[in-house]
Amino acid sequence: MTKSELINRIAAVYPYMHLKNVERVVNIILKAIETRLVQGGRIELRDFGSFSVRTRAAIVGRNPKTGEAVQIPERKIPFFRAGKRLRKLVDKGYEEAND
Repeated sequence: MTKSELINRIAAVYPYMHLKNVERVVNIILKAIETRLVQGGRIELRDFGSFSVRTRAAIVGRNPKTGEAVQIPERKIPFFRAGKRLRKLVDKGYEEAND
């Protein structure tokens, strides 16, 4: 699902909300997640999952053309861990998981 599909789906569920307002709300939520991760923080959305930042250690890689050793610096990467309910929904399906 793309961001625009998400906005359209939310707007369909809440027809009294103007499409531009739905778009603003989605952008505010995504910006808040981005800002917190850039600060090195963690975001937890109950039953959905959590976003955090992990550090990938520096390593020595190889240039595939020349075989020469290349130093790859330490990096910070975003990480998502699905919550228990989301894992169950994905594994069992929506109807089966809600029984």
